[in-house]
Amino acid sequence: MSSFALYLLRHGEPEGAGRLIGRTDAMPTATGIAACVDQARDLAAEVLIASDLSRARLAGEAIDLATGVSLSIDPRWRELDFGAWDGLAPKDVEGAALARFWDDPDGHAPPGGECWSALVCRVSAAVSELVARPTLIVTHGGAMRAALAVLCGFDVRQTWAVDLPYSGLLSLRVWPAEGSGQRPTAQIAGLYP
Repeated sequence: MSSFALYLLRHGEPEGAGRLIGRTDAMPTATGIAACVDQARDLAAEVLIASDLSRARLAGEAIDLATGVSLSIDPRWRELDFGAWDGLAPKDVEGAALARFWDDPDGHAPPGGECWSALVCRVSAAVSELVARPTLIVTHGGAMRAALAVLCGFDVRQTWAVDLPYSGLLSLRVWPAEGSGQRPTAQIAGLYP
């Protein structure tokens, strides 16, 4: 079966960068949007998808204008919901609780927030519906890590080992699932900060 290019682009720098911004709809900076457009300009993507949160959606809209590729919105590509911690700076969260979360985000989800496996499940559903055409998805660091778990079989510790800066572009080569009950697989082709 033939493969296709999948580009995962983390949204540009948002207002309030450095906080735990999950479901909070932080606005992107103009510089952040421009950096995303620069990353996407020469990719030759045929499909363009973005998370519905403004920091990803507005970058997707700017990429649509710059490339002529029509944008689709998919909320399954949202960031992890940090619950009671959403919008807080890490220093404002109790240190031991935050350490437990980073060590085991499934067993120690933020209070009222989303566990790691729920994020992986929704990203997996979105990945399973991708068409086998060069695709660019403007999304979030957590969703990109979940895609690595789904497509490359990374465990949670391995996903944290990948640095995904604002406007960072992760390039993957994806082989679609070959049958019922199978999942697509991928190989990392590049990471462009």
